[in-house]
Amino acid sequence: MAAGSKRGRDTKLARPGKPRFGSAPLRRKSCLLCKHKAKDVDYKDVALLRKFVSERGKIRSRRMSGACRKHQRLVAVAVKRAREMALLPYVDRDAPERPARPPRQQNTHN
Repeated sequence: MAAGSKRGRDTKLARPGKPRFGSAPLRRKSCLLCKHKAKDVDYKDVALLRKFVSERGKIRSRRMSGACRKHQRLVAVAVKRAREMALLPYVDRDAPERPARPPRQQNTHN
């Protein structure tokens, strides 16, 4: 691996705020809840929680949702409570299925 790389990726290119080759600098999304000055997240506010959950029912990461650390933690707890109270599904059964992976090829060393 090259110097300064982590798991085969060059970390210097993946930093937020640094331009990639020929593109504009990346900007972080601002937290939706900080914009509205939300103090807490209510588990009964399903419309808000759906913005932080994927089509498959998974809680989106901070990187995808744009939430700050504090609000991401509150959203995660609220989603889990809403699931427990059957306001949100654990898994969306109507989500499109992923295509099956092709079988792995065995390497034979002779």
